[in-house]
Amino acid sequence: MSRLKLIIEREFIAKVRNKSFIVMTFLSPLLMIGMGALVFFLMKKNDEKVKKIVFVDESGLFAKDVFKDSKTVKYEDFTALGLEDSKKKVEEGDYYGALYIPKKDSLEILANSIEFFSKDSPSMTIMASLENKIEKKLRNEKLNKFGIDLEHIKASKISSDIKMFNFSGEKSSKLINGLKIGVGAIAGYLLMMFVMIYGTSVMRSVIEEKTSRIIEVIVSSVKPFQLMLGKIIGNASAGLLQFFIWGILFFIVSLVASSFFGIDMMEMQTAKVSPEQMEAMQQAAGSKSEMIIQEIFRLPLLKMFLLFIFYFLGGYMLYSSLFAAVGAAVDNETDTQQFMMPIMLPLILGVYVGFATVINDPHGPVSVVFSYIPFTSPIVMLMRIPFGVAWWEIAISMLLLVVTFVLIVWVAAKIYRVGILMYGKKPSYKDLWKWIKYNG
Repeated sequence: MSRLKLIIEREFIAKVRNKSFIVMTFLSPLLMIGMGALVFFLMKKNDEKVKKIVFVDESGLFAKDVFKDSKTVKYEDFTALGLEDSKKKVEEGDYYGALYIPKKDSLEILANSIEFFSKDSPSMTIMASLENKIEKKLRNEKLNKFGIDLEHIKASKISSDIKMFNFSGEKSSKLINGLKIGVGAIAGYLLMMFVMIYGTSVMRSVIEEKTSRIIEVIVSSVKPFQLMLGKIIGNASAGLLQFFIWGILFFIVSLVASSFFGIDMMEMQTAKVSPEQMEAMQQAAGSKSEMIIQEIFRLPLLKMFLLFIFYFLGGYMLYSSLFAAVGAAVDNETDTQQFMMPIMLPLILGVYVGFATVINDPHGPVSVVFSYIPFTSPIVMLMRIPFGVAWWEIAISMLLLVVTFVLIVWVAAKIYRVGILMYGKKPSYKDLWKWIKYNG
């Protein structure tokens, strides 16, 4: 046990003293914030560009009141010029495109005869907006032909808000479901990133020691199983420390940013709205914030935290043992490619299943089955937990994960024991099977 402790300390210290670890620990949050700010800035700049669209309306149905100008789209009526002259002017000038509405005998034929001309491929958002305006106008025209009063149609619209309860009488809401989806998705994504980054780190560490022949000295005094386990736990400890630091930095940055932008936004609002409007907006914002906080505290936070730690560590240990075995079996990273795909596939599958099924139906058969399978349960079960999972389901999933982890560690240790001293040969799956059966 003392040797295992020394190996864990050695791996942990070697990792945290690495310059890249220190730089990325403090630089990564800034890079993420910077990338987010850059994307927001680019989206804002893209929306600020005004697009000029001309329309030629031979049907006489679409007036300027249908194609209303917005902040980013301006419409010009070129009906008097005709289609060909309008196309030439648009092609030569600074216009986004030309919309042609021909004259047809029926509204159904007209709906499928409208054309749009542009120099480049138009935005899907712009096309969807144009189609929405056209469909709305044609629908209204058809209702008028049927003698239906449009004002009555507008007056008949009623919005509903279904109140959600469980059978014990506890109230739910769409907001809390959104929070559950967000929390589950973040947890699953973090686990996948953690396994990919630190699992491959364990593999590289083994390859580096193997190629430098340091491993030959180490295994003379330490059992290969202890060495493999020490590397896994040491790297996991360094990774958890990094996540802990990121959490603190994120919390501090969030407080500073919310405080700074809150003051700035308050000043902007007071300059544009009346005191009565400001008070109403503050009350609305306050009630919404309180609602979000209340909904967050209604989540099973303690249960989620404890199970997050278990599945986080369980998933990492399971996959890292496989990465360590691969690192011991090869002499360089190039040779790892043939073994990496079978390891990564279940991890990627877990993410896809989580986002495709858990979000839509967290208690459906697909979600439940994949939350039991050990290679996908760390991600899928983490995404299901915020929605409420029975303890017996969690117990089955945890038991299967622990049993599989022990089995995989045993198999990986047998590969590690033989492969760590093998040089000069690119191993195959047949070789790995021989090493697993080897009892010497």
